This record gives sequence, structure tokens and C-alpha cells, in this order.
Amino acid sequence: MAAKANPNSLFLSSSSSTHYSSFSFHQISLKKVSFLVDFQGRKLVFACSKKPIPGSVNLDPSISNSGSGSSKNDSDGASSSPSNAIDFLTLCHSLKTTKRKGWVNHAIKGAESIADHMYRMSLMALIVGDLPGVNRERCIKMAIVHDIAEAIVGDITPSDGVPKAEKSRLEQAALTEMCEVLGGGMRAEEIKELWQEYENNASLEANLVKDFDKVEMILQALEYESEHGKVLDEFFLSTAGKFQTEIGKSWAAEIHLRRNSRLGI
Repeated sequence: MAAKANPNSLFLSSSSSTHYSSFSFHQISLKKVSFLVDFQGRKLVFACSKKPIPGSVNLDPSISNSGSGSSKNDSDGASSSPSNAIDFLTLCHSLKTTKRKGWVNHAIKGAESIADHMYRMSLMALIVGDLPGVNRERCIKMAIVHDIAEAIVGDITPSDGVPKAEKSRLEQAALTEMCEVLGGGMRAEEIKELWQEYENNASLEANLVKDFDKVEMILQALEYESEHGKVLDEFFLSTAGKFQTEIGKSWAAEIHLRRNSRLGI
């Protein structure tokens, strides 16, 4: 489905001229800037709107009568205003409703959402034993934010054909906009720092959380195999040999052991 131009919008720029398979658009009004997000091609179109796009989430009280209070941040930048906080949380709502693409592609009914995935990763970081040189609290925070940009760009998977560098660029742009919605300040900077650290696999915490990302996926695959009578080999094959930590390796081995027992291998 092609995006229809908003007659009240002046298109300023497009994040990419690359076209992938067409798909539906999610429309989100961020302050006075509207985004058309193509969840298949991940093409973000920035538009300056006189009116919010019909069906979009309006995050600017000045556009309509919804919302109240100043969006100005506290002067010390330590916390967001109530308006900024609720705007940000409203934007994050799509993390609860957007289904993970890998399961959708395998026709899993009632597939988990992005938020479901991040929540169980956070639990993994919560229950893992203390590890030398690893800040467990930082791991919990990193698990919560590692896919947060998908609130705008959606769950981009290898099947979409989007190059890795392009995926990272789109998510970085989305994260920047989300932090602006939050109003900047210390918390926004912390979110960006945690996301970048994870993206770059730049610390022991990032190594562990990346392993949790894979562990959560294969555990979910095992559960879906059992619930739906499917064989989801690709998820196990794609993660084989890619775990970086002893915790990741041992938890993955336990999942494989349970799968092999169920399959009678």
C-alpha cells in the first residue's frame, strides 16, 4: 500500500530512497512533525503538518485540545515534564501492540509483541547471578531500551532485505526523535547511551544482553513449537555458535536439551 500524501503537509525530507516491498504505514504525529513509517521498507517520511494526520497519535497539545501542561523540561535537565513523559510513553504504546515479525512470518497466532520480548529479557537480567565486572542493573536497563526505537521503525528482520547499516541508521534516527519527545535531559541521554552501547556490543553488559536477546528468541521458539506443533529450526540455526558469554551458552544449551528431548533426538 502506498502512502497517501497529506494535503496539509510540506514534505521536508525522506530518510531513504530505497524501496522494499510495500506494507502498511503507521502514522504518528510527534509534536508538529509527522512521521509516516513504512514497516516493511522502513522509510520514514518527515512532514510538517498544519493538522495531525487522521488516525495518528497526537503528541503535541498545541495541535489539539488533548493533553495539558507545558512541555518545557525542568531547568536542570534531570527529569521530563509530565507532558513530555506522557508523550513519550504514548509513543512507546506501539511496542506493546506490534508483533514480532519472525513469528508473524511463521503464522503464529497471538504472537508476542516487541514489549513482551524485552520484558522477558529484563527478567533474565534480573535473575542472573552476579558476574565479575558486570553491572546487573545496567543490563536490566539495556534490555528495556535495546529495541525501543522499534516503537517508530517496527521490527526489522533479515527477511525484510534492509541492509544492517541502514537498519541501524533508521533506528538511530528514530531513537533521537523519541528522546526529543521525552524532552532531552539526563534520562534521554541515558537511553541513548544504553542503546548505543548495546548496538555496538561495546561492553560486558552489552555482550550479556545480546546473548539474552538470542536466548529469549529460542526459548520463545521452543514454546511456540510446543504450543502450535511447528518446527522452527531457523531460529535455532541462526543463533548457533553466536553466544558470547558462559551464561548465554549454558542457558541456550538447556533450551536445546529440552527441545531435543521433546523431539526425541
